[in-house]
Amino acid sequence: MFKSTRRNLIKNAAVLGLGTVAADTIFLSARKAPAVAQKAQGTVDFFPGFKKQKTTTSGAVINFEIGGNGPGLLLLHGYPQTHIMWRKVAPRLSEKFTVVIPDLRGYGDSSKPAEGENHIGYSKRAMAQDQVQVMENLGFKKFAVVGHDRGGRVGHRMALDHAKAVGKLAVLDIVPTYKLYHAVTKEFATAYWHWFFLIQPAPFPETLIGSNVEFYLKSRFLRIAPGALEEQAFAEYLRCFSDPATIHASCEDYRAAASVDLEHDAADLNRKISCPVLALWAEQGVMQPLFNVLDTWKERASTVEGKALPGGHFLPEQSPQALLEELNRFLT
Repeated sequence: MFKSTRRNLIKNAAVLGLGTVAADTIFLSARKAPAVAQKAQGTVDFFPGFKKQKTTTSGAVINFEIGGNGPGLLLLHGYPQTHIMWRKVAPRLSEKFTVVIPDLRGYGDSSKPAEGENHIGYSKRAMAQDQVQVMENLGFKKFAVVGHDRGGRVGHRMALDHAKAVGKLAVLDIVPTYKLYHAVTKEFATAYWHWFFLIQPAPFPETLIGSNVEFYLKSRFLRIAPGALEEQAFAEYLRCFSDPATIHASCEDYRAAASVDLEHDAADLNRKISCPVLALWAEQGVMQPLFNVLDTWKERASTVEGKALPGGHFLPEQSPQALLEELNRFLT
């Protein structure tokens, strides 16, 4: 599966701006990644005491785990991850909440529906509808939502489309999609190059990513501090992302963001999120240098608070304790 030589990886790393040291890290890890990924499925329990389930919504089959007792709390992952990104925080949150951690449609072990016209099948509206139905099927008519990255964008749409269902919303290291696409700068395009790569017509990005999935995933995760992503977690991400259907679906997620999602957002520019919102961002990320995150969310929500947390973009994996402190304070 892994065919690139070290020399080719260094050339690829130069294109990505990663450097020789990063290329060596990717090379050494990726050589053993396929074998590790092959062993990952079904051998690691990332959430002891949680129950694994699947439920059918009006548009997809959603894979999720559930644990704990108390009010409903929905945790939504980002790209290119799955629900296991919450492994360092969900067990602690389950001491106070019934924690539901799904794979978004198109990701992990959830189904990969067709994209439909104008990528509607991967609109945040469709993805939010899935998760509301998951919670309804579990008996939660109202619940809190925490979304990282893509999951935060799903949470944003959910809070608008299903205002009665979302009691509180926490968004991690994002600003609204509409704001980003209407304030593009060289700095944003450089830091978030994948936004513009993944929206290219199929099968261009799918083919390039699929030619070396290990290398691509490692390049995405280099922003995580050493030790934040253990080998077993990477193996599980690799297992899921090695599926060509997942690669295509995740591209459709971004294509929807650059098309139908913008239409939905434009129609709601005069509406604000009514529930309390917590916006958290990474001190070592790029959101705050590019935008005033707190002020940006105040444009879109009536009640907003927030702060920076130590670490980089992948806050639930890199800064779990700091994140837990803020979530416990906000949610309770």
